[in-house]
Amino acid sequence: MASTLVDARDRLSAPARLPSFRLLWLGQSLSLLGDGFSYIAFSWITLGLTQSTLALGYVLAFQAVPRALLTLVGGSLSDKWSSRTLMKLSSWARAALMAGVGLAGLAGSLTLWMLCCAAAAFGAVDAFFQPARASILPSVVGKEQLAPANALLAVGTKVAAVLGPAVGGMVVAFSSAPVAFLVDGVCFALCGVCVAGIRPLPRPAEEEKGPAAGGDPPEPPLSLGARIRAGLRYAFEDPRIRTILAVDAAVTFCQAGPFTVGFATLAKVDLHGGSATLGLLNGALAGGAMLGTLVGGAVSSRPRIGLLIAALAGWLAIGTGLLGFVGNTAGALATVLAMGFGMGFQGVFGLSWIQRTIDGSVLSRVISVDMVIGYAVAPLSLVLCGALAQSGTAPMFAVSAAVLAVTAIGILGSRTVREMR
Repeated sequence: MASTLVDARDRLSAPARLPSFRLLWLGQSLSLLGDGFSYIAFSWITLGLTQSTLALGYVLAFQAVPRALLTLVGGSLSDKWSSRTLMKLSSWARAALMAGVGLAGLAGSLTLWMLCCAAAAFGAVDAFFQPARASILPSVVGKEQLAPANALLAVGTKVAAVLGPAVGGMVVAFSSAPVAFLVDGVCFALCGVCVAGIRPLPRPAEEEKGPAAGGDPPEPPLSLGARIRAGLRYAFEDPRIRTILAVDAAVTFCQAGPFTVGFATLAKVDLHGGSATLGLLNGALAGGAMLGTLVGGAVSSRPRIGLLIAALAGWLAIGTGLLGFVGNTAGALATVLAMGFGMGFQGVFGLSWIQRTIDGSVLSRVISVDMVIGYAVAPLSLVLCGALAQSGTAPMFAVSAAVLAVTAIGILGSRTVREMR
């Protein structure tokens, strides 16, 4: 037993022994920490400047829309250039933007239209960072280390997602929103420095062959639009990738609304609690996901990913259905914790399969397709769940459970998908 635990610990910690992986982990964590800072800073400074929640909605929309529209472009450019280059340039551009907004705020010259422009520019630049950060890992660690490396990155992501808004709020409380923007700029600048220090693994000899070395002649360069279309074709023509995209869409649909509108309604109405109960639900979800991520990263075997994602959909269907009938806080927390564990465990293997299987020349484009589908599905889920929650949480959770159950059955109906490894 002790030997097994030691082996699991060694597998999980192996990527951390690589200097480039440590730089990637730190850089990504700093970037996500900065994202949390920017959300708090933009929200607080907008409310302080305008006293209007409508204006805050405008600013956040100006940030979200360019990010959604340009993610496919970011994925295409990441495949054309390099993920490392795109992450580095995006980080330094966001650092300059945040520093500019902070200095304008300290000078008292900040206006609403300036905030909207800065938010739009931030969202646009961020669209080039996100696909790149998800596709760079295969160039930093070997295929056998993808699962533990993804687990460690996911833990950093979840910690940064919690600390970013919390520390950002403290900076605003003890100083001012413009200072938070300046601190945010430092986070992004340091992220750029970390990414610049990454040294990719040597490419296999066959990938280095060109015409002079006896390899195939290079293909003529494609336009940006043609590259995006090629990425879409690659993603949707492969039944295995289509399945990954469908499951991610279903999970996003059953997470965006139920885990925001649903949790809030569950905490206040069904469990007769308050903000503390809502915080416990979100904490249980995050804690379960982190635990599942670590366990997944420590597993030595490579499970059938098709069966695993079907199991996840079924697991979430059961958990979501139970939330509509649970009558006490302890039961709700246990259910949410178990759901989070499943999401974290499967997430390690799902992302590793994508990184290991998909051709590196289109990897960022496929990942960007997945991200754009999530951006489209999330607001639909929020609106639908908001409408269903008016009749209580049971109908809302029941619809989500039905979507997940149909997804699981559909996965099991395909032999090609069932045998995915």
